[in-house]
Amino acid sequence: MIDLRLLREDPEAVRASQRARGEDPALVDALLEADVARRSAIATADNLRAEHKSMGKVIGKASKEERPALLAQATEMSVKVKEAEAAQTAAEAELEAAHRAISNVVQQGAPAGGEDDYIVLETVGTPTAFDFEPKDHLELGESLGLIDMERGAKVSGSRFYFLTGYGALLQLGMLQLAAQKAVANGFTMMIPPVLVRPEIMAGTGFLGQHADEVYHLPDQDLYLVGTSEVPLAGYHSGEILDLGDGAKRYAGWSSCFRSEAGSYGKDTRGIIRVHQFDKVEMFVYTKPEEADAEHQRLLAWEREMLAAVEVPYRIIDTAAGDLGSSAARKFDCEAWVPTQQTYRELSSTSNCTTFQARRLAVRYRDENGKPQIAATLNGTLATTRWIVAILENHQRADGSVRVPAALVPFVGTEVLTPPKVAGR
Repeated sequence: MIDLRLLREDPEAVRASQRARGEDPALVDALLEADVARRSAIATADNLRAEHKSMGKVIGKASKEERPALLAQATEMSVKVKEAEAAQTAAEAELEAAHRAISNVVQQGAPAGGEDDYIVLETVGTPTAFDFEPKDHLELGESLGLIDMERGAKVSGSRFYFLTGYGALLQLGMLQLAAQKAVANGFTMMIPPVLVRPEIMAGTGFLGQHADEVYHLPDQDLYLVGTSEVPLAGYHSGEILDLGDGAKRYAGWSSCFRSEAGSYGKDTRGIIRVHQFDKVEMFVYTKPEEADAEHQRLLAWEREMLAAVEVPYRIIDTAAGDLGSSAARKFDCEAWVPTQQTYRELSSTSNCTTFQARRLAVRYRDENGKPQIAATLNGTLATTRWIVAILENHQRADGSVRVPAALVPFVGTEVLTPPKVAGR
C-alpha cells in the first residue's frame, strides 16, 4: 500500500502516478474520502468512550435517588458507543479496500505509457547473425532431445513440457550457476514453499489486476506462487528487522506457476510462455533511502548472469502502464532471439519501495530505535525461458548447439548434438 502521509500531503503526485499507469485517478479521491471518514469515526468513538467512562465515575458518586436516571443514561451511552465502534470498524474496512485499490506510486523518471512505451537504456552485444537459416528453440530442443512438448501436453495439457536429458541438465546448470553467483554476492539461498496463504499473496500485490493469472486451491485456500518473490516477501511478515549491518538479501529457487490468463494465442510455440517453470529470484529488504542503489546492484548481478550465458541483450526502463501494481520502477533485460528478430524479456528487477512491506507489516528500527516501514526489491537471476536464448544464439549450421563455457561444468559437454539412435 502507498504511504497515507504522501496521499495527504501531495495527492496530485498520486493522481499523476495513476494517470501514468493508465489507471483511474478518481481512486485517489475515494481514498482521501475514506481516510477522512475513518479519522472522523475514530474521533467520534474515542469521544463517546471517554464520555461513557466519565459517566461511570459520576454514577459512583451519585446519590441513591440520582442513580437510576444516570444508569439509564449510561445504558443509552453504551449503545451509542457500540454503534460508534461498529461505524469505526466499517470505516476502517472501507479505507483498507480503497487503500489496496491504488497501485504503488511510480518513481519519478519512469516513462509513462503502456507496454510499447519503454525506453532502451543500453544495448549489450550485437544481435546474432548466421550464414544459414537458423532453427527456433523448439526445433532445436526437439532435434537435440532437450524438450518434449508433445508428451508434456499428453500428461498435463497445453503449455506444459518435459525437459529431457541435456535439456534438464542445461536448466539445472543455469540455476546452479545463478545460485553460486547469488551466494558469492551475499545472498542467503532459500528453497521456499510454493503454496502460500491468501494474505501473503495479497500482501505482495498479486491478487489485484493479475489475480486471474494465479492458480488457487479453494479447498485449502492456498495459492501457487508465480515467483518465489511471494514467499520471500512473506518470510519476515509481521517482524521488525535488524538492518543495521545493511540489507537482508535472499535468493529463492523454486518452481513457479502461472495460468497465463489473457494470453490466448500468444507464444504458444515452445517454452516462452508456459504454465510451469523454474527460477532463481533475488529478494531484498532494505531501508527506503537505500532502495535505489540496491536496485542498481540487482541489475548489475543480472548483467553478470547474462554475460555468463553469452547472449546479446538490452536493458529497458519499463513504462508505468506495464509495471506490476507493487513496482515503482522496473528494469527489464531482454535477450536477442534470432528467429523472431527481436528482443524478448529474460529477467527483470523491480523496486517496490515500501508498498509490499506496508501490507505485510515488515519494519526495521531507525537510528533512534523507532520502527519504520522497510523497502523491498526483487530481480530474476535465471529462469527456464533463458534456454530459448541460449539455444537460438549458440546454434551451429549442423544443428548442434555450443554450451556457454560457464555452463559446461554443469552440463558435462561443450556441444549439444542429436542423440544417437540405436542401430546407427
